[in-house]
Amino acid sequence: MREQKAHIPLRPPQRTTQAYEEFEYRDRTGRVIETERVPVHPHRAGHYAGFHPEDQPSMPRPQVPQVSEDGYDEPPRQRSSAIRYTMPQGQRVLQQGNRRLVIHEDEAPPPKKQRTHWALILGLGMVLMLLVFFGFSLLMTWWTNHQLDSTYGFPRTYQTDQVVGHQDSTDHPSHFIFLNLNGHVLIIELPAGDSSHAKIYQGPTLITDNASSVPVTGEFKDVNGDGKIDMIVHIGDQRIIYLNDGTQFKLQQ
Repeated sequence: MREQKAHIPLRPPQRTTQAYEEFEYRDRTGRVIETERVPVHPHRAGHYAGFHPEDQPSMPRPQVPQVSEDGYDEPPRQRSSAIRYTMPQGQRVLQQGNRRLVIHEDEAPPPKKQRTHWALILGLGMVLMLLVFFGFSLLMTWWTNHQLDSTYGFPRTYQTDQVVGHQDSTDHPSHFIFLNLNGHVLIIELPAGDSSHAKIYQGPTLITDNASSVPVTGEFKDVNGDGKIDMIVHIGDQRIIYLNDGTQFKLQQ
């Protein structure tokens, strides 16, 4: 008997109307950034004799050299894969892959930042320091004159009472007035407070700036140890001694 083989139905192959070849584009790290599918055309046998047009090797088309305006040949320009378009704001955009270049034609370039030279900063600092110093000097001068005006008035005047033995006593001391009258120093003595017996002592004449503003003061004590009260006149930093002879004061020689 002839051995019977089992009949296994075969699955008909799937017909594809189009075949593709896939190409992958990778970056420097090896990561796939784009996949391109290119259709592959099947052979159509029986239409042409010899090489089928689809089997013929593709030959690049001859490129015609371009002639520039000055007559020299220019190499043909390669086709670029960049995409050019215009944004609604009017800027032109040139995009190639992940890179995009925006061309601003109508916008003015940003102004350059001007750096200040160090010499200018140093000069301004020195001028500012001079102004501060000058203002501080004026303030101190004003404050000093204000204190002198409040204490001695103008003209500068200083008054005190003292018993010096010129017909005076504890109950009726002599009154002394130290006066700077336009740079001339005057000491006025009123023995026992009696203006009818007033004595005027001529002091020195001041030769200095603002001489009329220098205060004149006095103190009383025994300078030579003769038991009599002498008069010491202070004119700024200057010290003048008048000795007491029992009736009046005389400038020490």
